[in-house]
Amino acid sequence: MKSLLTVLLLCLTPALPAVAQEWALGGYDAVSYTRVGRPVPGRSDIATMWKGQKWHFSSEENRARFEADPRAYAPAFGGLCPVALAEGRRVEGDPTHFVIIGKRLYLTRSDAAEQSILSAPQRILPAARQGWLRLKQAPAAVGME
Repeated sequence: MKSLLTVLLLCLTPALPAVAQEWALGGYDAVSYTRVGRPVPGRSDIATMWKGQKWHFSSEENRARFEADPRAYAPAFGGLCPVALAEGRRVEGDPTHFVIIGKRLYLTRSDAAEQSILSAPQRILPAARQGWLRLKQAPAAVGME
């Protein structure tokens, strides 16, 4: 009985949502944001590793584009919300909430954050860059939560 339970757990584990959290962008195709204008789910069989994360793509062509220049498609600030960074906080962006400004992908935490950055990018982005630099320089990111 114990071995049957172990086998069931091993079979079901890949289907758990937590697995998708290990994927960059929650499994969305990074290239789709700029090429299609929206997040498109990536396929589990079309992926690559970059910066310790597994990136999934909806097509071989998109994977090749990403592999040729990953920084062009990866979200700025490591996927942190620029509005939160500008406020001095470290908050993960949601891959379904995003803006593209100057060919750069920014993940935001919400619709409200999307609207905020779109209404004042010239104020928010420099403040976010400062927050990002402070975060990268702080050994434990104290005060950025």
